[in-house]
Amino acid sequence: MNIRIYGKNETITRIDIHGAVRDTVTTTCLDWPSGISVTRGRELIYSDNNSRTVTIVRHGKSETLITTPQGWRPLTLCCTSSGDILVHVYTGSGRQKKNKIIRYQGQNMKEEITKDGQGNSIFKDGKYSLCMSENNNGDVCVSDLNVDTVVVVDKTGRIRFRYDGAPARREKSFDPRGIVTDALSQIIVTDYNNDCLHVLDQDGQFLRCVDDCGLEKPVRLSVDSEGRLWVVSGKSGEIKVIEYL
Repeated sequence: MNIRIYGKNETITRIDIHGAVRDTVTTTCLDWPSGISVTRGRELIYSDNNSRTVTIVRHGKSETLITTPQGWRPLTLCCTSSGDILVHVYTGSGRQKKNKIIRYQGQNMKEEITKDGQGNSIFKDGKYSLCMSENNNGDVCVSDLNVDTVVVVDKTGRIRFRYDGAPARREKSFDPRGIVTDALSQIIVTDYNNDCLHVLDQDGQFLRCVDDCGLEKPVRLSVDSEGRLWVVSGKSGEIKVIEYL
């Protein structure tokens, strides 16, 4: 199993479970990628908030796939099982930054995930990114760092539930960052403040915390085909591989 990683430079690197570098892609980003993902066809995509583009790497060459609407810049990405691409976009800056998610089918905008059934904004304004993952039932699971809440919406954009970390009864306040879903449709989210992972079922019921693996300030994470979690420490930058099932 290999995983792709990136940081504050122009490259995206693929490493194996032993940390050995398998290959490196040099992006076209002015600074560094804002987000990365892999399509259903196993092609790498990355976002660049300077150029407002999402780029796909095909046969070693970078091609612009999506240009976000004028005034909106892309950050995190998520590729769905249907082949759609979810793009977190923002406009403005600081605490006034507005956030929404756009679903693209190829290069074409399919829909926006912005408002609930009552016309209220699903995601809060603020300076932080939204982290996303699609569950097996088509739900879009979002870690909204601006309100320290996990928000899950169904295929139609209707809010199914919110999770605020309270059922876990941790010592410090819930501070969600990265989020993934696994083969069992469980939702796993990092908790930066409490050095642990929260595991929920697909309906938002708290199952347990993973807090016995020596995690330090976990931020992003990914799940591989063997069901292992690759968790990035926000303190050291190290990646820890966890067999949690």
